[in-house]
Parts: sequence; structure tokens; C-alpha cells
Amino acid sequence: MEREQKFLSFNLGANDKAVIELQQVAEVLHISLAEICSVPQMPSSALGIYNWRGEMLWLVDLEEMLGYAPLSQASNLSPKMMAVVVQSEGKYLGLLVRQLMDIEWLNYQQLKTPESQLFSSEVLPFIKGYFIDDFEQMIIGLDATAIVHAPMWGIHN
Repeated sequence: MEREQKFLSFNLGANDKAVIELQQVAEVLHISLAEICSVPQMPSSALGIYNWRGEMLWLVDLEEMLGYAPLSQASNLSPKMMAVVVQSEGKYLGLLVRQLMDIEWLNYQQLKTPESQLFSSEVLPFIKGYFIDDFEQMIIGLDATAIVHAPMWGIHN
């Protein structure tokens, strides 16, 4: 396995940074909140469905799913949001994020095991691990496969 991988980095909450392997990202979209069709009786982090390439794409507030305040509560909520469409085994899920940052090369050998002292039990299943950057800041490595196949989306998987 190659040691250095490309990751898409983005903000989580006010202060955290997360990454997803670029090879699991199908597309990045600007989505108007008005274009999201809400679906009743879903977890609150499931914002609804969006017409993506003529197919239904489920959109998820990634921050709310991971225990942060919902994006809808952000004071600077934009009418257009960034959605990272991740894929796993032919299934797609749109993750709404606050702000995309960059594409970064990270070394998998520097990925540290997620510890229960650092992450809540609700979040641990969705984290591959974490990196520490040059500024001693934590970068959370998310597991797109675990997010796409999360039991909470039961009806659409």
C-alpha cells in the first residue's frame, strides 16, 4: 500500500479539521438548501434527498451526525452549502460540510488509533484514526465506508 495518500480536508465544527480519502470522493457540489427534499421519520442529521445526476442522493449534516451542533444552527449559514459525495461499494451519500479546505497528502503510517478518551462512542465507528499536523493540531481521519453504511440510514441501504 502506498504510504502517502491524497485526502480532502474540511472543517468540522468551529475548530476541528477532518479528512476523507480522495479516492472515496465521487464529486463535490454546491447545493442550495431549497433544493433538498426533506424526508420524515429520519434521524435529524439526514437532511433529505437531492436530485443528483437524475438519481436520489441522501444528504447528511456530517457535523450533526458526529455530535457537533447542526449546520442549520450556524450563525453564518449560507443558502448554498458544500456537499462531498462519498462512495462505497456502489452506494453514494452526500455529506454537507461547513467549508472545504484543501487536498492534502498524508502518510498512513502516521495515522493514530482513535481512542475513547478523545472521541465519543457515537463517533468512534466513523473514525479511521487521526493525524497530528506540523502545528500539533489533530486532523480527524473519517471512514467514508462506515459513514455510507451506517445503520442509521437503514432504509436506503
